Amino acid sequence: MKIFIMRHGEAEHFAQSDAERALTDRGRSASSAVAAACVAQGIKHFDKVIVSPYLRAQQTWQEISSQFDARQIEISEDITPYGDSEQVAEYVNALIEVEKLESVLLVSHLPLVGYLAAEFVVDMVPPMFPTSGLLCIDYSPEKHDGEVAFNIQP
Repeated sequence: MKIFIMRHGEAEHFAQSDAERALTDRGRSASSAVAAACVAQGIKHFDKVIVSPYLRAQQTWQEISSQFDARQIEISEDITPYGDSEQVAEYVNALIEVEKLESVLLVSHLPLVGYLAAEFVVDMVPPMFPTSGLLCIDYSPEKHDGEVAFNIQP
């Protein structure tokens, strides 16, 4: 199965709160370009998409969603910037098992995206994700381990 981890697009530096920072025009276009590159890799469907409730992550998903077919979309407070990567990985593993998922996309933030990648790929140093960066992991739920299939950067 495949796990996709995407960092939101470039966002404004200032807003009323961190959660309310909106995407810039550059963030929108870079996210669209990364999604198009993902589609070029043959990815057109996600069984489940889990998105942070923060505005910039929501807008990133809105920007790229027209390029994909998604069966289910879930908003999760657990994947905000300082979410617990171990807890999120356990949750995703449970979803994979219970819902028989073949593909999951998480749209989240630094530093969590790097820590999540390291949860799903044993012995991986948490990578730095550029804004709009997307990592695809070929993942074995039985082994609780995966390997990077491809990495798309804007």
